[in-house]
Amino acid sequence: MPKNKDDMYGDHISHQFNDDLASLKNEFLKMGGLVEQQTIDAVNALIDGDGYAADEIRARDKLVDTMEKELDEEATRLIARRQPAARDLRLVIAVIKMVSDLERVGDEAKKIAKFALTLAEEGHAPRGYVEVRHISNHVTTMLHESLDAFSRLDSTQALKIMREDKRVDEEYQAATRTLLTFMMEDSRNISRCMAVMWVLRALERVGDHACNIAENVIYMVEGEDVRHTPLEEAARVVGP
Repeated sequence: MPKNKDDMYGDHISHQFNDDLASLKNEFLKMGGLVEQQTIDAVNALIDGDGYAADEIRARDKLVDTMEKELDEEATRLIARRQPAARDLRLVIAVIKMVSDLERVGDEAKKIAKFALTLAEEGHAPRGYVEVRHISNHVTTMLHESLDAFSRLDSTQALKIMREDKRVDEEYQAATRTLLTFMMEDSRNISRCMAVMWVLRALERVGDHACNIAENVIYMVEGEDVRHTPLEEAARVVGP
């Protein structure tokens, strides 16, 4: 049965402390929802050849940066005011780390939008869009589920996301090989195919950041840092 420890937080004598922690979690999830949608919209702009939408996505990146600063400030104030310990301190520290990952997801979405704008002006690349759509669906699902695991403090689901990261790496490598082969056979479209390759790279990085968030969820729930550890060891931390 998945470990859902939502009642680990929010049981303090101080109702204001409960409210502060709830606000931090809610604002983090709001930022997560924004960067998830940014990524989806950027891929849609690429595939649809919609330069206007791509430009709008790049402009919205400023909101992501603002939310990152506000969340960092809120977390810092909470530490200074409440001096949290044990599980509460893990929550605040994890949020600070995960906010950085979300901001970087926003940066990757901005990069995709940049290439979407380029290809909208130059014309579609002849290959790569099927692979972009496939990997995009995979990594945005990972991101969504990592945010859900955070919301429900579900370390079992977080472990599943960590396992998915290897599959994304394999899909990225296969897609890259396909595009390289195509460019070797027909050099006329190298520039546009390279733009698609950079988009694939950006999506692979989104998957990495989703995995980082999942690792921090395990840290919050289990109290163990599973970064840079084999999956087998992370599985032992989470348990059955």
